[in-house]
This record gives sequence, structure tokens and C-alpha cells, in this order.
Amino acid sequence: MTKKKLDFRPNEHVVYPAHGVGQIISIEEQEVAGMSLELFVISFEKDKMTLRVPTNKATEIGMRSLSSPDVVDQAMKTLKGKAKVKRAMWSRRAQEYEQKINSGDLIAIAEVVRDLHRTDEQREQSYSERQLYEAALDRLTREVAAVHGDDEVAAAKKVDEVLLSRAA
Repeated sequence: MTKKKLDFRPNEHVVYPAHGVGQIISIEEQEVAGMSLELFVISFEKDKMTLRVPTNKATEIGMRSLSSPDVVDQAMKTLKGKAKVKRAMWSRRAQEYEQKINSGDLIAIAEVVRDLHRTDEQREQSYSERQLYEAALDRLTREVAAVHGDDEVAAAKKVDEVLLSRAA
């Protein structure tokens, strides 16, 4: 049996659409229903979670390498933009935000952060708005941290500075 070249390697950070940034800790073989299956073992340390993803399904489900610094810059530019709030019902907007967050697309995630960000002077956020905002912010911050090799606190500060600069 010939081994195909893997796109991802142990110790590499990857983005899993539904969970954000994780780190591949190993690649293991496991027998499932009498078939040998090769799996990426991905650790999401902050969520205290480990995920096993079949190597042959990784790209199909949208697992990807970290964004390039250019994409991170693009995401930061997106944050600076004017919030686009559609007039649709909240349930529909919430669903769209949720899809963007789980798309694993950093620019889409930045759009959610931008659209749901509130300054102190602005109206209060509802609980569900805040939940979505924090989920998007967390994904964005973790990827910015991983790409720039910062810790999350430094990355959060960068994101925060961008958000505050647009409010001014």
C-alpha cells in the first residue's frame, strides 16, 4: 500500500471549521469496523478537547492550514470597515453569523466581529449577540495569535486596538 503525502504534520497548527485553531499532536492508525483508518489527532488545548479526523476527509470537511499573514492583514482591514447590519430578523442574521463563524474563513469571522462589535456608548447587546460576538472574536484572536506566534493576550490587544481605532 503506498502512503499518500499528507498535507498536515504533527505539531502543526490547523484550523478546523467548527472549532477554530488546534494543533496536530499525532497521526495514528486505528481499526474501525475491520478497516484500518489513518487519523489526525488534533488538540484544542483551550477547549480541553481532542479530535480525531480521518486523514482522507480532512480537506473535504474544510480543515486548513493557518491563514497567511496577508489574510490576517485582510481580516484586520475588514474589522476597520463599517458594520453592515442587515434589516433581516435576528434569527436569520444569527444563523448567518453562525455559518460565517463555522466556515473557518478568517475574513468571514472578522465580518462577524466587525458587525457585532459595540462600543460602550452603543446600545446593549442581547445575550445571543454577545455569545456570537465572543465566539467570533475568540476564533479570530486564536488564529491571529497562532499566525504571528503571539500569545492570545497580545493578539486580543491587537484586535481590540483595531476595533477601537475604528470607533474613534
